[in-house]
Amino acid sequence: MTMEPPDRIVLLDSVTEVTAEHTGKVVVTGSHGGVSAGRYAQEVAAQLYVFNDAGVGKDGAGIAALAMLDAMGQAALAVAHTSARIGEALDTWSTGVISKVNGAAAALGFSEGQRLREAVEQLGG
Repeated sequence: MTMEPPDRIVLLDSVTEVTAEHTGKVVVTGSHGGVSAGRYAQEVAAQLYVFNDAGVGKDGAGIAALAMLDAMGQAALAVAHTSARIGEALDTWSTGVISKVNGAAAALGFSEGQRLREAVEQLGG
């Protein structure tokens, strides 16, 4: 059973779909957290970005966006590729387990091992 998220949360299968209307929202994507995904996220200031860690990859390539976004104070995290299907935001929301957080996301209270949906619901706002 899946639960649709509240209005302050937007589900995007790809971060390439992010627009200015998503400013200030929790943007849950199905995208990997690599550099190319980070470039799209840098264009829209969200409350939080969520990516898939894509298995992390060589030299952390699957989560490189987290550091990019942290450098500009943007909260971002990744869920484990074993907990949610890559490319499916609803699955990320429904079953994702946080595997990596950047400093800005940690400052909001997010940490590894939390269920994404529960952690975001605790965030409020």
